[in-house]
Order: sequence, then C-alpha cells, then structure tokens
Amino acid sequence: MIVDCAIYREGHRAEGPEDFSDALAEARSAGGFVWIGLHEPTEDEFEAVSQEFALHPLAVEDSLKAHQRPKLEVYDDSLFLVLKPVVYEPRSDTVSSGEIMVFLGDAFVVTVRHGEGAPLSAVRHRLEHEPELLGKGPTAVLYAIADATVDHYLEVATELGTDLEELEAEVFSPDGGGSRHTASRIYNFKRQILEFRRATGPLALPMTRLAGVGTFGGSVPFVEDKARPFFRDVHDHLTRVNESVEGLDRLVSDILSAHLAQMSVRQNDDMRKISAWAAMAAVPTMIAGIYGMNFEHMPELRWEWSYPAVILVMAALEVFLFRLFKRRGWL
Repeated sequence: MIVDCAIYREGHRAEGPEDFSDALAEARSAGGFVWIGLHEPTEDEFEAVSQEFALHPLAVEDSLKAHQRPKLEVYDDSLFLVLKPVVYEPRSDTVSSGEIMVFLGDAFVVTVRHGEGAPLSAVRHRLEHEPELLGKGPTAVLYAIADATVDHYLEVATELGTDLEELEAEVFSPDGGGSRHTASRIYNFKRQILEFRRATGPLALPMTRLAGVGTFGGSVPFVEDKARPFFRDVHDHLTRVNESVEGLDRLVSDILSAHLAQMSVRQNDDMRKISAWAAMAAVPTMIAGIYGMNFEHMPELRWEWSYPAVILVMAALEVFLFRLFKRRGWL
C-alpha cells in the first residue's frame, strides 16, 4: 500500500518513523512536512491514513473509488486535487489514463495513485535533488506533480500529432484511402483523442485557481502566494495542450469527412464505369436480338455477307462508344 514515506526538513529527506502515525507530529515539531505515497490502497488500508491526517470523508471516498474527473476541492484541514496522467501506446494507437489524488495540508502531502502509468518516484527523485525547491514545503510537491503530469501531456500530444500525420498521408495516398479498415482506424483515433481530452480539459479550471489568473484570482488555502508564478507556468503549458487537442480533434474530423468524400467519389466513378460497360454491352445485344428474330420477309435473309456485316457493325459501334466514354472520362 505505502510506496514511500519520508519527512523533509529544509529541502532534505529524513527517513520517516517506522509507524507513520508519528510522522506528522515529528514533521511539525521539526518545521518540515511528511510525504506519504500510496498505490491503489484498499478501504481498510486507507482508513488509518485518513484518520491520522484528518482527511475529509468525501475526498477519501473519491480516492478509493477513483474514476474521477480532474478537480480541485478545498476542505477545512486539507486541499484535494485530482489529476489524470495519460499514457500513449503508439503500436496499438491507444490512450490510457490513470489517476493521482493529492491531499495537501499545512505539514503533509498524501498522494494516492491508481493505474500503472505515471509513477511518482521520478517526481520525488527530482525534488530530492532540488532542495531549494523542496524547501518551499508541500506546495512544491503539488507543483512538481502537476508540472510532471502536464509536461507528459505535451509529449503525448506530440506523439498523437505525429501518428495523425502518418494516418493523413495514408488516407490521401493513391491506394491507401480505399482500405476497408481506414474509416475504423480514423474513428478509433478520434476515440483516443476524446480519452485524452477527458484528462486535459477539466484540469484547466483547477490550474486556473492555483495560478490565480482570470476571475479566479483569490488565494487557495495551503498554497503559498509565492508559488503562483510556478502554477501559471503549468497553466500555460496546459493551455497549449488543450489547444493541441482541439486542433487534433478538428483535424481527425476533417480527415474522416475527406475519407468519406473520397469513398463517395470512387463509388460514383465505379458506377459510371459499370454503366458505360453496360451501355456498350447493350448495343450488340439489341442488334443481335433484332437480327435473331424470325421474320417471314427479311431482306438480308439471303445475303451471303449479312452475318459478318452485322458483326462488323457491332464492333464499329463498340469502338465508337468506347472512345466516346474514354474521352469523357467514364472509363
């Protein structure tokens, strides 16, 4: 359940006590803070942590059930932030998302992670090598987690853009656009972008509040005002991500519309060719049908060259129709 537990004083790590119930009191007495990281805890396992840090029961319920939208909630004794890190698998063209819940108090940080993506060990390692930043307290941890999550959004958006360019080239290639699986690939790509948008879009409001921009300029409890420039940087990166996602979504829709238009044009071309060949086959059929009728008085009945003459007429008409349809682009 507990991935890591440590007390930080003046930007440096000190191993937490064997019983984490003493960690908060020890951190406060030393003027530092405690950071506890958990991964998919059960209700019984998380009960002791929630009681020790006086976490709000509604936030605890959200942390256990997961499947939450990115959001920021303020309670009496803590701040609760939900992030959705994403992972993109280029081979299968799938976007999967996990969840990170951050409880922030005056002298503690509790992180709860769901899913295999975006482990926080790298964030902790980075902070421990930047004591000046880590010395800012729990706010620095909140910033580092948000910054790492949003920066990875930028990487995923770049990868999606590259794969979308390849898909676009395939759709507009001479032979690729007619593939029977192209439409399903485009639709699947649009679903992945929608999954990505579910993670990035709702996060805009929490980052706006933390950055103190726009109409949400009020201070946020447990977050120092000096940290606002850092959160504004995260907010700017998130804005870039959301703009990229919006552009990708529009481009996928345009590619799908263009692909369907291509298919419609090709079907029309096929039908026109079929109609032209049918017209060419109808002429000799008509002549042969009339010529094969049994009349009592047929002027050409006794003509020695009547059969080759009719064949020649049919061939001449076929050549004439073929050249006519070819000149008009029907064949």
